[in-house]
Amino acid sequence: MKDNSCRLSEEEIKRLIKTPDDELLKKFPSYTRSYLRQLKKSPAKILLLDIETSQMITKVWQLRGNEYIEPSRIIDDWFMLCWSAKWLFDKHIFSDRLTSEEAKAKDDKRIAQSIWRLLDEADIVVAHNGDSFDIKKLNTRFLKYRLPHPNYYRSIDTLKIVKKEFRISSNKLDYVCKFLGLDTKINTGGIDLWDSCEKGDEQALKKISRYCDNDVKILEELYLYLRPYIRNHPNLELYVDGNACPNCGSLNLEEAGLYRTQKQTYTSYRCECGSLCYKRI
Repeated sequence: MKDNSCRLSEEEIKRLIKTPDDELLKKFPSYTRSYLRQLKKSPAKILLLDIETSQMITKVWQLRGNEYIEPSRIIDDWFMLCWSAKWLFDKHIFSDRLTSEEAKAKDDKRIAQSIWRLLDEADIVVAHNGDSFDIKKLNTRFLKYRLPHPNYYRSIDTLKIVKKEFRISSNKLDYVCKFLGLDTKINTGGIDLWDSCEKGDEQALKKISRYCDNDVKILEELYLYLRPYIRNHPNLELYVDGNACPNCGSLNLEEAGLYRTQKQTYTSYRCECGSLCYKRI
């Protein structure tokens, strides 16, 4: 369960960074070792997430146009094939995928339960197209399997940030990363990989899980690259005491001038992460 009750002072953060993990586990027995490593660099529990799902099989009358498909025409509905996630700044990637037998049975209950546990710990969840796809898809599986709603978390959808703040020729994760000179997606070989996964091919399931792992790695790079431009980033200053950056929680701020609105003048600050923020004078 999340514990947001304690706010960390500047001195506590400095001590935390220097404290070995084993000592921290004694002080915070409910926390995972991976989260304690992450806590040393981010005051909030930020989870980067990606999922892969199967295709839907339907009957249609034509191949073109926006044809409405009656629910009765759905032959096979979608299910989750795998998921990957990591805490911000932590090297370890958590992942889970269907077994061959589970894929043939279209039974994703076990992996829905395993990703639920991570979401229940998170303060913030980052995904590309997460608000429209990943989070809604996961909530659908939680509802299906009678899982309770995970503890409340804030979401950051990097696709929304890219669309709102920039005019990149394509907003797809792979293209944006390539445009910025970051690592990119690995080659899946095309839609045949999903076909093989749905048939329970063990090697295909392993391959799509590696593909999902890589998506989480490049998502982390993209999120950190975009973070200075996220105007509505969940306020990480709430997790520390002092004049901190709302986007990363750092206390290393430098004055950058004045910012004036119609009614008020503020002092603006630039953080070491590249973000700008302002405080009332």
